Amino acid sequence: MGANYIFLLTFFPLFFAFSCIKVCGNAEVRALMEIKSSLDPENNKLSSWTSDGDPCSGSFLGVICNEHNKVANITLTDKGLTGKLSPAIAELKCLSGLYLHYNSLTGDIPRELGNLTELNDLYLNVNNLSGIIPPELRSMASLQVLYLSSNQLTGSIPKEIGFLKKLSVLELQQNRLTGDIPVNLGILGTLKKLYLGFNQLSGPIPLKLANAPQLEVLEVQNNTLSGVVPPALRRLNGNFNYESNPGLCGSGFTSLRVCTAWDNVNVNQVGSDVPDTNNNGVPKDVPGAAHISQLHCNQTHCSRSSKFPQAIIVASVITVTVTLVIAVVFGIFRRIRLKQKVGNTSDDKLSTDQTKEMYKRSPSPLLTVEYSSRWDPMTPEKSCNSMYNEFLNGFKFNLEEVESATQHFTELNLLGRSNFSAVYKGTLKDGSMVAVKSISVTSCKSEETEFMEGLSLLTSLKHENLVKLRGFCCSKGRGECFLIYDFASKGNLSRYLDVEENSRHVLDWSTRVSIIKGIAKGLGYLHSSEPEKPSMVHRNISVEKVLLDQQFTPLILDCGLLKLLADDVVYSALKVSAALGYMAPEYITTGQFTEKSVVYAFGVIILQVLSGKGLLDCSMRLAAESCNFENFIDPNLKETFSVSEATMLTKLAVNCTLEDPASRPSMVSVNEELNRSSGG
Repeated sequence: MGANYIFLLTFFPLFFAFSCIKVCGNAEVRALMEIKSSLDPENNKLSSWTSDGDPCSGSFLGVICNEHNKVANITLTDKGLTGKLSPAIAELKCLSGLYLHYNSLTGDIPRELGNLTELNDLYLNVNNLSGIIPPELRSMASLQVLYLSSNQLTGSIPKEIGFLKKLSVLELQQNRLTGDIPVNLGILGTLKKLYLGFNQLSGPIPLKLANAPQLEVLEVQNNTLSGVVPPALRRLNGNFNYESNPGLCGSGFTSLRVCTAWDNVNVNQVGSDVPDTNNNGVPKDVPGAAHISQLHCNQTHCSRSSKFPQAIIVASVITVTVTLVIAVVFGIFRRIRLKQKVGNTSDDKLSTDQTKEMYKRSPSPLLTVEYSSRWDPMTPEKSCNSMYNEFLNGFKFNLEEVESATQHFTELNLLGRSNFSAVYKGTLKDGSMVAVKSISVTSCKSEETEFMEGLSLLTSLKHENLVKLRGFCCSKGRGECFLIYDFASKGNLSRYLDVEENSRHVLDWSTRVSIIKGIAKGLGYLHSSEPEKPSMVHRNISVEKVLLDQQFTPLILDCGLLKLLADDVVYSALKVSAALGYMAPEYITTGQFTEKSVVYAFGVIILQVLSGKGLLDCSMRLAAESCNFENFIDPNLKETFSVSEATMLTKLAVNCTLEDPASRPSMVSVNEELNRSSGG
């Protein structure tokens, strides 16, 4: 009996713990099923969400789990969802990122969202949501980014929003919000960017908001705000947008009308928020403030003519009229400039939907928080004390730039996808084109030090024949790292192989020779050792990894990228490369990869460029060894090539692909041979 009792005491806690894990897992699945039925009532978009599936297996569209197998991220941007957001979302207790923007969701914002205390990013913008902004959102202690713009929200901005301790970005523009701007917005000092334009807000701009220490952007255009603009907002320069608020006045702001004595009424409404005042309670820097005391009239006698108030009224009407005319002209000019910018990226339009298009053309960014101070986005916020952090600061992008550049990673901008990454075309705010490579955290090295070392190596690489890395961004909410490269307009080298006769993708002879020489220079640079850059090998070089710019200059892609990736991801990538014939024999048999292995892959690329073929066979190899150009050189050239150059390049390719690594030339020797042939 005693033994059985001890057994039960031991067994039942274990059974209970196991059951709890199972039940918790099932609870998340049940919640996801409720969310699915509400978001996608016709089951057209979320058919991959099944009650017997595993949300953490990668089979659930847009669902990412954390290391504890809990749902941490739901990304369903621009998926055509037409339903409502279910309160069941609150059952996903570990959710840190919810991205449902650019859909057609309707109904209210569930009050239950306030229970998501781990949520960092909430994106519900560009939908058809209605009702009020729930004050319960104040309970979201971890919330950093709140995007609710371009909906049909009504009511006032809840003052409770001002108590979100980590809120950095608040986007509420293009709704139907009324009432005053809460005076406590910005009091916690974390608010960086606030977008309130295109609503029906009234009253003054609170002084406490203007004095928020980290405030970088304030947009309140197209409202009915009134009163004196706090002078502290001058520091924002062009990042303070106040147009189409005739009731606002102030000095030191371009296109903002100068305050008059009659604005004293609005000044007094600010109450305790009024800046430095004189004895009459009027801000010292308001023009004409020294004369306001002369307007106070005795019941029986005025010190000025009775015509004076009429003159002021007339002057005020004229001032308002002129201001409105200036605002209209400025608005037309701004619209023309925006159309010009949009016209430059017309190939990247997402939708003809009027609301979405207006939102995209608005001057506000789409996202705004940097998470680049440490890598692992699934861990709590912390400071990165890495020795690389100061150096990498110059390469940091924020998520705003990445999302706005790619237009929220729309499929129309997708350039390609692999097992571990996706690449999107993008346009930065300065108009330059970029390629954004998105890599999931699950594919990256888990150790922060190793990841930062790899990132430091990538940023140290600078050569005319390497794709330039503009920077990087790591997002906690999305669970992704983004690498931002210069965009190569002509695509990768593989698209110029196996092309039909007379195709515009047929490369002429001089271009082929130039491409081969450029690749050699880039690989030679990688193999060299410099003070700021150690010697390294590109373990995955292929025609897919060679991009071409507008002048057909070859640019080697993904140099050092494998340094960021987990071992299993690296192994998977190298298996693909081996299957395509780029791997040297010694790697296949020993697993050893050296500079001579890169030379082998380079030799294969030479043969591909000369023959115009993506896949090489034994007959082509034999033809190359015997310089039988009739059966080797691309027939699309129609024999318009230099025989001497073809002979030199063919022999070089054969030597580079010898079975014995010691018999292959080094990249230094390869470049010397290529320079001799060109007389350099």
